[in-house]
Amino acid sequence: MKKSAEPFEQGPRCPMVDFVNLISGKWAIPVLYRLIVENRPVRFSTLQRAARPITQKELTRHLRLFARQSLVKRTVYPEMPPRVEYEITELGRTLKPTLDSLAVWMTTHGPAIRSVADTDLEVQTS
Repeated sequence: MKKSAEPFEQGPRCPMVDFVNLISGKWAIPVLYRLIVENRPVRFSTLQRAARPITQKELTRHLRLFARQSLVKRTVYPEMPPRVEYEITELGRTLKPTLDSLAVWMTTHGPAIRSVADTDLEVQTS
């Protein structure tokens, strides 16, 4: 006799999954953190240099997403050539303690993690 599959019971949304979705992408945290650290309007080209080697397309995608999520304010100045500046919002600034703690954690534990990763790579290439 076959057991019938019970539907997966959905509980409350996991806040960690939501957070990871918010900051997903290789460049999301570096871009947000740069804006938080600068704490002033920053031009696109300055952000692109700070997050090198991010592509123009990828930086544009992240900044537009952050603007839709109200984490970043985008200001376009009617000049020729057009000037666009980005600034972290109050909501975006609330991520600072979280991102600071991630930076401290990585500074503290990163060398050990990298040494294990380097050892694993050496074993794979041997």
